[in-house]
Amino acid sequence: MLPAPPKLSVIVPFFNEEDSIGPMHAAIVQAVEPLQLPFEMVFVDDGSRDSTAARGEEIARRDDRLKLVKFRRNYGQTAAMAAGIEYARGEILVTMDGDLQNDPADIGLFLTKMAEGYDIVVGWRHKRQDKMITRKIPSKIANWLIGKVTGVPITDNGCSLKAFRGSLIKNIPLYSEMHRFIPAMASIAGPRIAEIKVRHHARQFGQSKYGLSRVYKVLLDLMVIKTVASFTSRPLIWFSLLCIPLTFIGLVALTAAFMAIPGAGYVSLPLAGSGLIFLMAAVTLMASGTLGELVYKLGDVRPDDFARLSERCSTVHASKSTITSKSNHP
Repeated sequence: MLPAPPKLSVIVPFFNEEDSIGPMHAAIVQAVEPLQLPFEMVFVDDGSRDSTAARGEEIARRDDRLKLVKFRRNYGQTAAMAAGIEYARGEILVTMDGDLQNDPADIGLFLTKMAEGYDIVVGWRHKRQDKMITRKIPSKIANWLIGKVTGVPITDNGCSLKAFRGSLIKNIPLYSEMHRFIPAMASIAGPRIAEIKVRHHARQFGQSKYGLSRVYKVLLDLMVIKTVASFTSRPLIWFSLLCIPLTFIGLVALTAAFMAIPGAGYVSLPLAGSGLIFLMAAVTLMASGTLGELVYKLGDVRPDDFARLSERCSTVHASKSTITSKSNHP
């Protein structure tokens, strides 16, 4: 018989963090034990080449509240987060980085905010301890751009310290570098999202795994998120909008080809060829939209499913309110 699921799961991915995994475990235990609630820790070793996995196994033997998930090779932070979420059993899931820059002492603040009925609580590193040129400035620009494109104005999307209701986050597909876009992806379900200020410490051990090289990945993922969030149920509409300028240019080019040399008995081949290329591109986009409609029928991101998920979350909140009311009025 399986034990009752814990109230809280703390998910932490690690990659070459052999000096951080021990202090991180101790910090989480020190922060969560005084809260007096059942909890578990899910540490994910993302294919580390040092002794991170070995030290994690040693800690797991001493503390049965710790689960250790190991990857055969490095798959990236999003894959590690997704694996931790899959193996977590808690009602509330808290994610954080394994480099000790996030402070586990803030977990209590997240739980307090979640108790107010929020489905997602996002941390905001208001006193961020990172380099200005390579980390802070690109982050500010990216956060502004993400807010404008997705319509979810999060101050600090890059902060890994977040809290989610398990019933919500387990139904959101994660891939590529999309762990920072979870609030935007979840916006399809209409969750209640809050932000709180959190502490942020300078890195104590090892080196940062991120830099300016990840900017292009963020931009590509942002395009995917916008497409998914805006045109998930009707991808043909999105592709049809893209077809309009191509069709217009193609028709103009073909018309100009036949009118370029009136009475000469032949057409301008460069203009006619250009027109046909644009028209074929429009037809290809329309075919892609049709294919997208077929994929949607079998895909894993459907607004109807998210709507039912949001209804279940609302039902849970309502049930908790009823129980509280009964206890206050015997």
